[in-house]
Amino acid sequence: MIGIIIELIISWLFLKFIAKKDLSVLGVKPNPTRLIHWSIGFLFAAAICSLYHIMTTAFINNVWILNKHFTFSAALMSLWWVVKSVLFEELLFRGALLYLAIEKWGNTKACIFSSICFGIYHWFSYNAFGNPFQMGIIFVMTAIFGWMLAISFAKTKSLYLPIGLHLGWNLCNIVIFSNGPLGKQLFMKANESHLEGIPSLLVFLFQIFALPLLMYRYFKLKKTL
Repeated sequence: MIGIIIELIISWLFLKFIAKKDLSVLGVKPNPTRLIHWSIGFLFAAAICSLYHIMTTAFINNVWILNKHFTFSAALMSLWWVVKSVLFEELLFRGALLYLAIEKWGNTKACIFSSICFGIYHWFSYNAFGNPFQMGIIFVMTAIFGWMLAISFAKTKSLYLPIGLHLGWNLCNIVIFSNGPLGKQLFMKANESHLEGIPSLLVFLFQIFALPLLMYRYFKLKKTL
């Protein structure tokens, strides 16, 4: 939490002395439109993430089972961890720095820059150095996800949609389906069987592209309405 407070202070200083603005340009004040954006992002991301994880067991001899040792207090701790990590990353990559980059370079260049930084950042968080193949996979996955989040900020001029998308995905991925640094959470796989071959590749591609493509269609639809 201290890290988030420090980010807010640094963001305020950057905006004040570089752009003569305040934190309001990040769209942090809630209103009906922003809350709808948050809800849409959260639901879209949670739905796609859930479908992805269901697909990882649907075609093999494996199922998701409830972790009977996962307590309510553990769930609250996990939820708080995910919320903090999402807020930290959003303020860092879709906050003041992205706003200033958009002001200087425009949406496209700024969002590309943000997504590249987001991909490189995850080399550190995944401790992937020394394995070029893993570094490449992590970069592609997280940079595409980061591009979607950056575009969401640029188009809505608010952090609510990217936070909703990011939180929906991470909460579902890490806490619901135990795919993250917190270990076994609400659901876990019954055995070690996993997809192989073409089905594995197709499900992997679905994981990377389904949500960004859905958001692309969402923005196209909004533009025509």
